[in-house]
Amino acid sequence: MQHGKYRFIVGFLVAPLALYAIFVIWPFVQAIYYSFTDWTGLSPDFKMVGFANYTRMLHDDIFWKSLQHSLLFALLLPLVTLGLALFFAFMLNVGGRRRKGAAITGVRGSGFYKIAYFFPQVLSIAIVSLLFQFAYNPNDGVINGTLKAIGLGSVQPDWLGDPNLALWCVMAVLLWSTVGFFVVLFSAGMASIPKDFYEAALLDGASRATTFFKITLPLLWDTVQSGWVYMGILALGAEAFAAVQIMTVGPGGPDYSTTVLPLYVYQSAFRDANAAYATTIGVALLIVTLLFAAIVMRVGRRERLEF
Repeated sequence: MQHGKYRFIVGFLVAPLALYAIFVIWPFVQAIYYSFTDWTGLSPDFKMVGFANYTRMLHDDIFWKSLQHSLLFALLLPLVTLGLALFFAFMLNVGGRRRKGAAITGVRGSGFYKIAYFFPQVLSIAIVSLLFQFAYNPNDGVINGTLKAIGLGSVQPDWLGDPNLALWCVMAVLLWSTVGFFVVLFSAGMASIPKDFYEAALLDGASRATTFFKITLPLLWDTVQSGWVYMGILALGAEAFAAVQIMTVGPGGPDYSTTVLPLYVYQSAFRDANAAYATTIGVALLIVTLLFAAIVMRVGRRERLEF
């Protein structure tokens, strides 16, 4: 059985590793290479400029604004999204009142709530962003219309036109569109935890909060950690880009108040025809994403619990 084992394993790994190297690793290598050139993205001609693009980036105020906004997304969105998802999942699975024949149950109608929470995942981020762009309209949007209907006609914010509000409005949309996925993910994890653990804790007089922090969260920690990395990558990448690109003035405005790194990469490459500088910002985004994932994995490391 051992004869030719390694040749068998290598034979299966060669094709996927080759595809991964061609379509994942090689584009990264190309991006790093072009960041040292003056390539416009429109011409095959370019020359090496050394660290000129990196020097420009370090002195670029828009880059630092974009980095600040991206870091704010990466720090706050996972925290709020996973916190809400854990709370909702706990209530749907083990947070209900005791019923006859079942000491541990979720709230009534938990099946319906799971479908309702997951519904935004059925829609693409582009459709969600368009819907909320209409909802945030200061003249005839549903939010300001509701404020008028309840007697708050004097409170009519320009949600996406106010530099102090626009970024938080985008963040609220990303929160609404992603929390349902993690509710379902954590619900599946909680369903695999033996009910005997909760029943024993309740017999010992433990409260719901105690069972959550002493039983549920430790046994779900691996899932939470993976979700934290995944949510951070979404906040630093495509989800944030799509929402800002579609919803905001400019896009990225007003006055660069919502510009994030992926959007700045796109604008530098396709609006300003400066692909080399765009790849430089992309390299910075890659470093930020890797650092974020490494920090989360390191800080969240703990002994694995089996049950």
